[in-house]
Amino acid sequence: MDLTSPPLSLHDNGFSVINSDPFGPSKDEMERLKEELKKWKEKAEKAETARADLLRCELSAEEECIKAEEELIKLKDFQEEQHKGVILSRNTRERELYLLSQEKAELEREIEKLKEDLAECNAVLSRDGRIKKKVAEMKMKFSHMEDMKDDYQDMNTHCVFGVMTKIPFRLNQNQALLTFEDEEVAQRLIKMGKHTVNLDNKTANVTVRPFTLEMGIKFELHVTISGKAINVSEVPELRIPEDWIRDKLELNFYKSEQGGGGEVENVNYDKQSRTAVITFLRPGAANGFVRCTKYPFFVNGRCYKLSVSPQTNIHLEQFQLYCGISKKTILLKGIQETEDDEESIQDMIEIHFQKPSNSGGEIEKIKYVSKGGAWVCFEEDTYNAV
Repeated sequence: MDLTSPPLSLHDNGFSVINSDPFGPSKDEMERLKEELKKWKEKAEKAETARADLLRCELSAEEECIKAEEELIKLKDFQEEQHKGVILSRNTRERELYLLSQEKAELEREIEKLKEDLAECNAVLSRDGRIKKKVAEMKMKFSHMEDMKDDYQDMNTHCVFGVMTKIPFRLNQNQALLTFEDEEVAQRLIKMGKHTVNLDNKTANVTVRPFTLEMGIKFELHVTISGKAINVSEVPELRIPEDWIRDKLELNFYKSEQGGGGEVENVNYDKQSRTAVITFLRPGAANGFVRCTKYPFFVNGRCYKLSVSPQTNIHLEQFQLYCGISKKTILLKGIQETEDDEESIQDMIEIHFQKPSNSGGEIEKIKYVSKGGAWVCFEEDTYNAV
């Protein structure tokens, strides 16, 4: 500041001088200031309220964020479990699909074989109208003898044989058949459908099913062995008339010294087949030739050996076709392969289904096939596995 310059007016410096009241502000001024102070207090309260609301919103937002993070973690865990379940289910379905494809292939092969058998049977029927089937040799057991009615003297021997085929069933790979003592146990397990079986610390989900057996046959074979007639074959070819050969056969069996024989009623000779049927007059005369297979025939000083057999009449009666469902036997499918041998797996299956806690019961028979297949036979009377 230049002290030598003249002093400036306050107006020149932008200030105005107001003479203050020596007794303080006026009453109107005080009212105005009070109103203004009131307004500022209200604004401060509103600001404080807004601040509190913002803090609450912030706190609520943080809580919602924490909840959202927890839900996200749960959702991720759930998705992982779902993914694992899908993979496990897919593997299980793939195994089941593989087993079903194997079973389908086996059934298709069996169908083709049955078609071939049916075509062969149709071909045989078309040729002569008869059903031909080979019957294996078997031992026969004499059961009883029946007396003739009304004291009728029948010197023929009558035999009746009861023939009944066993019903075969094809047991495929990884399947088992269980026959229970109680029918209710088998039916209860079939209604349950699926079961979980522990096999060497591994669980296997198996399916229990009933099954329809294939067709079986039973009939009575009636055989009548004549007491008056015998069959003769291997008659030698002689350069003499057929009537002479008949006479020589009649004379040969008339004076038989080996038991049996006697007066001959008729000789039916066939030169082409070199066979003859000798019919005696006396009933029972042919019974002496039952155990005789070779018989001497003397002609022109030479001895020939004739083949002799009883004349028989064979016919069928009560021929029946039948099929059925085993009520005491169940079929297990879907048994998984393990490193244990077939017998060990069979024992584990038997132990599982014997326990009442597994809805099982006493088992009469069990058959398990781990590789390939097997034929199991059933009988008509009980349909139990044998």
